[in-house]
Amino acid sequence: MKLLVDAGNTRLKWLLVGDGHLVGTGSAILDADDPFCDIRCQSAHIRRVAVSTVISEERRQHLQVQLEAFFRAPIVFHWAEPRRGGLVNAYTETDRMGADRWHAMYAAWQADEGGFAVVDAGSAITIDYVADTGAHLGGYILPGKQMMLRSLRQDAARIGFDASDVQAAEPGASTTECVQHGLVWLWASMAARIEADCRRLGLGRVLVTGGDAEGLLDAGLSAHHEPSLVLKGLAAVDGESERE
Repeated sequence: MKLLVDAGNTRLKWLLVGDGHLVGTGSAILDADDPFCDIRCQSAHIRRVAVSTVISEERRQHLQVQLEAFFRAPIVFHWAEPRRGGLVNAYTETDRMGADRWHAMYAAWQADEGGFAVVDAGSAITIDYVADTGAHLGGYILPGKQMMLRSLRQDAARIGFDASDVQAAEPGASTTECVQHGLVWLWASMAARIEADCRRLGLGRVLVTGGDAEGLLDAGLSAHHEPSLVLKGLAAVDGESERE
């Protein structure tokens, strides 16, 4: 079996596959003492571990130590690349692109359904556009929901607000409403801009992934929700790398 790991800034997700079939899936806090406790019983059967990650080198090394302690198998980290299978990266310095963005794009590209946008709503929100030729047209990086809220709490001393799960975007009548409605307003504007960009660029699909994907969908983004998009791309890249 093969273990596929998508390690983000706060959480990691994993898929366990065997003979082309899904065996198990799960998630954990990245810095947990035992993030793979749910699959310890399978450790002897795991022949390879493939990882896509955006974390710092120090935390990556810690993750590698954990993986080496849990599994007696080769551990391979996959990063963004200049090109693969007809998909061409717009970055000239591909090592400065998050691996998750590349792997999400590659998963969407593998569907062979024309040009697309990939939106990953995690700690940061990334948006990438890919033409039907496979040319990456570039993208955007924005602060995610929790990052926005944390910035207001930490950097604006007199803006105090409560947690709230709302979909309203009309002007607020309290600080909490102003903040929470303002976030919905921003996300609705983002959704509209993504859809306008896709029309202008001739892209027929939008795929959204990440922990806050449903929030963007609720804000009006017309997209296919693909929770495991990064892991699907990682699986494709790792499978090809084994055959190279």
